[in-house]
Parts: sequence; C-alpha cells; structure tokens
Amino acid sequence: MPAVTATAPGKIILFGEHAVVYGRPAIAVPVNQVRSRAVVNPEPAAETGRVTIQAPDIGLSATMDQLPQNHPIRFVVERVVSVSGASRLPACTIRVTSSIPFSSGMGSSAAVSVALIRAFSGFLGRPLSDELVSDLAFEVEKIQHGTPSGIDNTVITYAVPVFYQKGSQIERLKINSAITLVIADSGLTSSTAETVADVRRGWEGDAARYEELFDQIGDISRKARDIIISGNPGSLGSLMNQNQTLLKKIGVSSETLDSFVETAMASGALGAKLSGGGRGGNIIALVSEDSTTFVADALKKAGAERVFTTRILSN
Repeated sequence: MPAVTATAPGKIILFGEHAVVYGRPAIAVPVNQVRSRAVVNPEPAAETGRVTIQAPDIGLSATMDQLPQNHPIRFVVERVVSVSGASRLPACTIRVTSSIPFSSGMGSSAAVSVALIRAFSGFLGRPLSDELVSDLAFEVEKIQHGTPSGIDNTVITYAVPVFYQKGSQIERLKINSAITLVIADSGLTSSTAETVADVRRGWEGDAARYEELFDQIGDISRKARDIIISGNPGSLGSLMNQNQTLLKKIGVSSETLDSFVETAMASGALGAKLSGGGRGGNIIALVSEDSTTFVADALKKAGAERVFTTRILSN
C-alpha cells in the first residue's frame, strides 16, 4: 500500500466576514501560495488499527487513541472511516504540516481538515466526493469555532472563488479580469470562535443595530460580485473601504489592523480591509500593478510579520 498525499490551499475573505454567519452573502477566494499537506504512510509491521499522528507545527506526536475524542485530527480519521464504510483500519502514520499561518483568518484549520480527509480517504481506497469532503470539514469547523459560516470549508474544498450564502447553492465566481492583492499578516493570533462569540453577544444585546450592519455588508458583497463578473476589479477598492468601516463598527478590528489598512492606503492601495475573524490575523489590500511593490514594502516597514502578493486569475 503506497503513501498518499493531499494538499489544500489557504483562503481569504474578500467581503462579508461575520455577516455571513447571519445569512448574508460573502465572497472568498483560495490562496495557493500557502497550503496544508497531509501524508499517510502505511506501517505494515505495526498492529492493525494503530494510527500515529505527527503534526510538528503544533508539537504533536501521539497515537490516535492518546488524543481526546473531540481532537480535530482524531475526529477526522474516525469520521472518514465511518462514512467510507471501511471494514478495517490499516496501521499508518499521518503527518500533517502547513505553511498557512495559524489563527490568522486564512483558513488553516479548514485546510488541514480538507487535506487530511482527502489523504486518509484515498489511503483507505475510498476517496470522497468534494461535497462530502466539505461537509466533513464543516463538522470539524464546528468543533473548533463554535458557529462557523461554512465559507472556509467551501472555498478551500473547491479551490475556486465563491459567492457563498448559507442555505443557497454555492456560486463559483467567473473572474473576468485578474485581481491582485497584497496580504499582510499582523503576527497577532486571534481566536475565530471568540470573535464570533463576541459578535453574537453584541447581536443579542442590540439585534436591530447589528442586523442593519449585516444588511449593509451583504449589499457590499452583492455589489462586489457584480463588479468581479463585469471584469472591473479596480472598482472593488471603495467597497473594501466601506466593508472595513462596518467591521470596525461591529468591533472586530484593532489598532494594529487599522494601522496596516491606513499604511496600505497611504502607499497607493485602491482599497484595504481586514480579512477573516479580525482582532488579529491579516489585512488585504487591492493593488494595481504599479502600486504592488510600494504597498508591500510599506507594510513590511510598518511591522507586518509576513507580506506576500496573490493574484486571482481570470478563469
């Protein structure tokens, strides 16, 4: 039985974070410059059913039965065995690595789940459909993040830009003109579960105000969808700025993220906003070909831990 490897990209949310949890649409795109990888190696000399987990990025080395029942990796392995109908579990070692920054809003947990689900189901000889991969990854997201929107597992599984709204059919976006983004990692970690829970408490305390903010964010996502399809990405900049203002009102930005947004705009970005859960993680800046280097350099000088450029190509 040969080793089986699978990878999955990171992701960024262009528009709609947090509001998407409350039924409004959001737009997300894969980021292929960073990836999670899962490798499953057979261990023919080991006892049948013995699964060893290696995840050096988080300092984990253990057999599966040493992990708590709700540990994400153990949960994935057991759910894949269950849904695939495998009658036996060959001894193996699972190694999980990732170049996606943790707790940064780039979908690291969902990417690990997707890569692991694909690698392990392939190892069992029972590869799963994209739909089932996404569904299983969403189950893991609920364990880790409480009430996730479902957008991370969706865009990472299908690895295409998506217009996503809970309860509606996924729309794979047609990109008619390339979009260039500079992504700046603040180096500050932030728990998505905590920020989502804080927004929930705010909504429970003043539902009318939050619903209005979510409506405005949803309208921005719809306008952005039309602009992307029409092939005029430069017009997205003002929408990004509007979205950032609303995210600040919701309470998920921070002084550091606000400072990076201001730096990007002062350096020639067409628009900029936080991406993901907020409080820490990343900001994204829409740039032209002429401004890319200026914006990236300015964000590095401003203290961003990592800065890189991604292009969302026409498809």
